[in-house]
Amino acid sequence: MSPKRIGVLTSGGDCPGLNAVLRGVYSAATELGWEVLGLRDGFEGMLVEGGDTMVLNRENTAGIMQVGGTILGTTNKGHFTSKIAGGERSMIPEEVIAKASKTCRKLDLSAIIAIGGDGSMSTALQLYRAGFPMIGVPKTIDNDLEATAMTFGFDSAVACVTDALDRLHTTAASHKRAIVVQVMGRHAGWIALWGGLAGAADIILIPEIPFSLEKVAEVVQKRDEAGFKSTMIVVAEGARTSHGQQFRKQSASGEWRLGGIGEMIAQEVEARSKKETRVCVLGHLQRGGDPTTLDRILGISFGVKAVQLAREERFGTMVSYQNYEVLDVPIAEAIHHLKKVSPDCQLVGTARALGISFGD
Repeated sequence: MSPKRIGVLTSGGDCPGLNAVLRGVYSAATELGWEVLGLRDGFEGMLVEGGDTMVLNRENTAGIMQVGGTILGTTNKGHFTSKIAGGERSMIPEEVIAKASKTCRKLDLSAIIAIGGDGSMSTALQLYRAGFPMIGVPKTIDNDLEATAMTFGFDSAVACVTDALDRLHTTAASHKRAIVVQVMGRHAGWIALWGGLAGAADIILIPEIPFSLEKVAEVVQKRDEAGFKSTMIVVAEGARTSHGQQFRKQSASGEWRLGGIGEMIAQEVEARSKKETRVCVLGHLQRGGDPTTLDRILGISFGVKAVQLAREERFGTMVSYQNYEVLDVPIAEAIHHLKKVSPDCQLVGTARALGISFGD
């Protein structure tokens, strides 16, 4: 029997385009005469007695496609965390799965659409293998899911980086400074590469190409001697030195998180090149704000495709964008490997041809 009521949730970090997916899910499901229940705060909505839900309707989905964030709320913590720091995976406890299963049966959900990144897709896969009718929608501003050519949220994050660089160029030139811009990207440097190239950075540092502090300082110094007023350095938070070193900070909860690389580079560049240097950490600015046109189109298209997969009862699959088409792949294939920047890819070659240094 075709599903009559489906659930949808947003899990993991927020990003522009989530609401566009929700709008696509609601609109496509409504055309089929289905009801859509939004599960609040990701998978955690399954653990509240009777379910913590919001019925999606015309009123609460009107005008949300162009709004950032998610009307359902989200979390990257809680009982369903199946991926922890460094990429290790942990199994969801059986009692948690049993409680969630009971809730979904009470809610009479014929399909559950989970919108999230690699960690959320890992959770979705575990639930699917436990008998849940799961369908995945890929979401990450890092654009590091190998099974899809692009994820929504990435274009908006790159636009944020580009806008920041445009603004920082003028203040850097006015004060004859070097400025280090730290952007997101734990394991992959897509945001730094695209944003740095679009924003006319002079040095781009990414996790896939180990960098030398000596080389970075040398580039800054040579530009200064050549008469350039300023130098713009973009660094992904997960970038590594040629010695393999990453930079982490301990949070108040005791958890170690990536951070501090921008400040370290600024200090080293100033000490080695004698060029006055400042640092700007964009942080969660890259996650916030309204989605770009591309992310709105991707988001709403992903939502429609997810409903089509539910109609066909093709559970255990994830929406995927390939060759300008919205297709699907098994979730199990989607989470095997992260999509990283190849050091000799065309875009890196383009940057090098422009004289941009990668600190190597």
